[in-house]
Amino acid sequence: MSEKKPPSRSAAWLWTVLPPIIVFCIAVIAWAAAIPLFHIPPYLLPRPSAILRSLVLDDRNELLASLGWTTLVSLLGFAISASAGILLAVALSASSVLRRALYPYTIFFQTVPIISIAPLLVIWIGAGVGSVAVCTIIVSIFPVIANTLVGLLSTDPALVDLFHLYGAGRLATFWKLRLPWALPYVFSGLRVAAGLAVIGTVVAEFFVGNIIKGAGLGVKIVAASKVGRTDLMFASVLLACLLGLAMFGAVNLFAWLTLRRWHASEQ
Repeated sequence: MSEKKPPSRSAAWLWTVLPPIIVFCIAVIAWAAAIPLFHIPPYLLPRPSAILRSLVLDDRNELLASLGWTTLVSLLGFAISASAGILLAVALSASSVLRRALYPYTIFFQTVPIISIAPLLVIWIGAGVGSVAVCTIIVSIFPVIANTLVGLLSTDPALVDLFHLYGAGRLATFWKLRLPWALPYVFSGLRVAAGLAVIGTVVAEFFVGNIIKGAGLGVKIVAASKVGRTDLMFASVLLACLLGLAMFGAVNLFAWLTLRRWHASEQ
């Protein structure tokens, strides 16, 4: 019997990309057909063509400027969350006393609704990049801490004993064993944090909309809702979703480049 050849990379890529594209096309067609069929007014649900026109013609420049502002703050908050979250997880993994003292507070910040503290941050820090970035950090840092900590604490004890047997110090054990072992967990946390960073930024922008004119997709959503521009609202939400997907994809690409040669999850 002849063995089946594995699919080529192009065929595998097409099989990965084609199904969600087909589902998206079916959803858009059903959306466009449902509006005249059920007589849905445009202020409740705009046509896909109206959203596309808002994106590429009517509001393109404003949306691009808002997208740039939201991207800047999301990336800033995500970068701080990633670096601070990993460093804090390393510190917590090194000391059980520190872990018992501080880890409950990281859970506490995760459970606080960001929509309830965003107005306070605007009052304390002022309306601008600072208050929005802090909201982004609060929303996105916990997955980084939690996943990194799990990875560092789940290192195979037999391998740790082997390192100790050969006289490796704590620093060498961390760099050569614990950190590489935890990298898949770290990237899992970063994937979640990437999407949450955009959510935190947009939610925080809701509360600076009356202060910072024209800045951010969240500001654009609030302004469009006040004048009944649902097409502009949907266009802004779509750009925010695409930004989240782009950040998620960037983390995925970095994880693949880092782990593909030695970890099964990326091979």
